[in-house]
Formats: sequence, C-alpha cells, structure tokens
Amino acid sequence: MKKAVLSILAGMTIFAGGTSAFASQAKLKESVNAVVGTPYKYGGTTTKGFDCSGFVRYIFNKFDVSLPRTSKSQAAVGEKVAKSDLREGDLVFFNTSGKGISHAGVYVGGGKFAHSSSSKGVTISKLSDSYYKKRYVTARRVVGKKTYAKMVKA
Repeated sequence: MKKAVLSILAGMTIFAGGTSAFASQAKLKESVNAVVGTPYKYGGTTTKGFDCSGFVRYIFNKFDVSLPRTSKSQAAVGEKVAKSDLREGDLVFFNTSGKGISHAGVYVGGGKFAHSSSSKGVTISKLSDSYYKKRYVTARRVVGKKTYAKMVKA
C-alpha cells in the first residue's frame, strides 16, 4: 500500500513539475489531454474520431466558442497573430495539401500545438518539426481575455 501511494505521489509530482506541454494551463490542458490518442477520422467531430478541424471545434466548444467547420474557414475568423506572438489557445494553420490551408491545430505553448494528425490521431507536435515548419501558413486568435483566462487558468 505504501509503495502504491508513493508511486501515485511521484507521478503527480512529475506531472505538476512541468514535464507536460501545458505546465501553466489547467482547463485547456485537461481538454486536450482527455482526447490525446483519439484516432483520426475524416469528417470526425467526436471522441470516436476527429479530423483536424473537428478536433479544434471540439476543444473550443468546451469554452463556448463557436468555430466554422473547416480549417480553411476557421483561418478566416478572429485576429491574425504573428508566429512570434503565439499564446496558448491560438489556432495555427498549415498547407499540407499544396492547395492552401488544409490543416489546423491549437497552440499549447512551448512551441507546440495539439492537432488531429491523419497518421497519429490527436497528438502534440512541435511547430519546429521540419514537416510543419515548411507548411506553416498563419495563426489566428479567436478568444478574448475572459475566455482566455478560463482556458489557461486553474
């Protein structure tokens, strides 16, 4: 029993210590972590399977933020944000098809973003990964201060 308690406490300490991509975020972290590993499904919008824009909509619906269905239309809302000014909860967009914006994710801080990858399902990747770095197009901020505070504060 004592070993089990110590193991649990050690795990909690490691998680709280910031090894997560979301050390400073509670609500956004919880929402994303709850679905990491969910399989990719074209047109998917539920925990049975997500495509990229379905995943983004699912996360933002948790904060009462309504977004359009496709990544291309999501990239047209909110205010444009420079890559150097990204903050947790900003949307990031990529051209993965060679035909304009075709992939979306949620910036989670530390140069990382959460998204539904067609090969890995819901996962967290680095913006600096060569694949995404070459295909990055733009970022948008779609939440105001009040919603942002709900997303990133415990």
